[in-house]
Amino acid sequence: MTPLFPPLFDGRATAGADPFAAACTEAAAGCDAGLVLYDIGPDTLRAAIVFAPEVPLRQAMIMQPICGIGFQNALGAVAPPEVSLHLEWQGGLRLNGARCGALRSAAASRDPDALPSWLVVALDLHMRSDTEETGLTPDETTLAAEGCGDLDPGDLLGAWLRHTLVWINRWEAEGVRPVHDTWTGLAHGLGDMLSLSAYSGTFRGIDEDFGLLLQQDGDAQIIPLTDILEETS
Repeated sequence: MTPLFPPLFDGRATAGADPFAAACTEAAAGCDAGLVLYDIGPDTLRAAIVFAPEVPLRQAMIMQPICGIGFQNALGAVAPPEVSLHLEWQGGLRLNGARCGALRSAAASRDPDALPSWLVVALDLHMRSDTEETGLTPDETTLAAEGCGDLDPGDLLGAWLRHTLVWINRWEAEGVRPVHDTWTGLAHGLGDMLSLSAYSGTFRGIDEDFGLLLQQDGDAQIIPLTDILEETS
């Protein structure tokens, strides 16, 4: 089904091209905020949203957690009750404990204190697999493998945008606290050991800017959320 886009969003299909890369290119060229590029393939749903932040990048990065909450709400409204989705700090999506996709972000600047001209948040989602053997990759799954094979990807994309818009409006009206509290309740691995490239420690939570709180031998370290930004060519 062709997605139905809520107000403020302008959706365009990319005909097989990577929506994340395409959205970054469009954003750098000066497209309007609210552009959504998407590609619905046989087994995947990929989409990317262009934002025009009005706050420094350190605060604007809240768009990735908001997009994660929006997706969790969208899936939770249509998935069977036994399906549970949790969010990794670095963007991974965990469906019943296994990865089913991820969120990714890029921005015009990587300076946390700069006001970026654009920010892109993308969703890569594994809808189904061409193999029925899941035992070989127990940490990877698909929506179909977890009982969500009947979901229409176009409907799910539209629902993700609607729920994300609700949370953007709530953040603008109420501040970071409801986003912080809701995301923490959905966090995957809270209290567990976490390794991220040069960092490792116990995942103790997030600060007001969603920086990762890692405890290492009695010392706490904060990893800013801007560290997960991907490079753009």
